[in-house]
Amino acid sequence: MPSPRHVAFLGTGIMGRHMARRLAQAGFSVVAWNRTRDKAGPLAQFGVRVADAPSAACAEADIIIVMLSNGPVVEEVLFSPDGAGRKPVESLRPGSVLIVMSSIPVETCRDQAARLTSRDVHYIDAPVSGGEPGARDGTLAIMAGGDGKTIESLADIFSALGRVTHVGLVGAGQLSKLANQIIVGATMTAVAEALHFAACGGADPAAVRRALMGGFADSKILNIHGERMIARNFVPGGPAEYELKDLRTAQAFAAESGLHFTLLNYLVGMFGDMIGHFGNGLDVAGILQEVERRSNRAGGAAKEPT
Repeated sequence: MPSPRHVAFLGTGIMGRHMARRLAQAGFSVVAWNRTRDKAGPLAQFGVRVADAPSAACAEADIIIVMLSNGPVVEEVLFSPDGAGRKPVESLRPGSVLIVMSSIPVETCRDQAARLTSRDVHYIDAPVSGGEPGARDGTLAIMAGGDGKTIESLADIFSALGRVTHVGLVGAGQLSKLANQIIVGATMTAVAEALHFAACGGADPAAVRRALMGGFADSKILNIHGERMIARNFVPGGPAEYELKDLRTAQAFAAESGLHFTLLNYLVGMFGDMIGHFGNGLDVAGILQEVERRSNRAGGAAKEPT
């Protein structure tokens, strides 16, 4: 029986910890690294080894998965000397595959891919959608850009995490993720406005949500985040600052391409104002608070549904 492939997993935050766990439970040999080591420590109970430095995690890996917060962090972790004094990129073995599952700018991943190709390292950009529940349950939507044969060879890796779709060359994964975030931001705002609208008119928003489920207005966001809004549970499963980061990345890419999108620009303003008024550390469902603030009815009926 062939030995399991060795996987290095960099970044065990809200979603990464579940993804690393699922890979270990699927039979892969997994070593994880996280800047805050304590966040990776609990993975040991699932057979995940914890490395002190990313270069150490990468040294013997066939597959390296990156699940860090943004493009600058991915760039720093991979290409700058780490705590062991080595650049992790220099630890990557020829023939290995680097999968960037973080949401980073398109031009960043294309530049990284070119640099790694010169080292005979395959580069796949494969950002995900589905939030913490998707990471926990292995139901993530995975948007993969890169060489099709390489992506096919990773079927067992991706199947432990969710459903993968090959969307094009390197960078196409990030473009798909940005498109996803426009839809998520727009739907999140629509659900917040609709529930607040109903509550301010005297309807029970919880009952309104139930009534809409199954109709044309139904969505995972109405189901999951609508419930969060009604409960005013804004503990992050998907931090709003990540949504804003992706919306701004999409806005910048559009501008560089000579494009103007009214809804995208509006969403950047909505989520930017939300974080400006209510701070970081909130779930995307916290956009309800910005809807309330803008409606000049903050603290109204939506806070206490009847």
